Amino acid sequence: MLVRKYGWLVFGFLALTISSACSTGAEKGSAPAEGSVAPDFELATLSGEKIRLTQLLKQGPVVLAVLRGYPGYQCPACNTQTKQLLGSAKKFASAKATVVLVYPGAARDLSRHAGEFARGKTLPDNFHLALDPDFELTLAYRLRWDAANETAYPATFLIDSDGKVRFSKVSTTHGGRAAADEVLAALGKLSK
Repeated sequence: MLVRKYGWLVFGFLALTISSACSTGAEKGSAPAEGSVAPDFELATLSGEKIRLTQLLKQGPVVLAVLRGYPGYQCPACNTQTKQLLGSAKKFASAKATVVLVYPGAARDLSRHAGEFARGKTLPDNFHLALDPDFELTLAYRLRWDAANETAYPATFLIDSDGKVRFSKVSTTHGGRAAADEVLAALGKLSK
């Protein structure tokens, strides 16, 4: 008798709960997809230079690699990906691409931690290490990994000179990063 009387009420509550959970998950996980327009941003580099996406795009495509920043340690996967991108710096330059490495985190010690990350790395002219204080870009790109000891979902985007995302790879783990060859292959398709 109770099932008949309250069954629809329970079913409605469960449907609403599931619908709300699905909608929240979709909002958090909806980073810019291929074909969408990339949100503009302005960030400062470690040296204090201001860089803006719309200005960089006037020179050619932009590879945007969002790192994990400092989740309590310097991320080995971020170091590996950065080393791989730097190893292909001449190929990116030949494609007239600018590479922006985004280092997100709380503003308080961000410069110090980013400086530690940059130590021993030489960035060519077409590479920038940009600070993302208090996750401004990370939030705009919906990449905030809001869990204990986490910062941002690692992600790589290729943005063409019209501001459209032509390659997107977002990892929900520490690994699964875009390889330099994947990004270079996507860059090669832009010129065709």
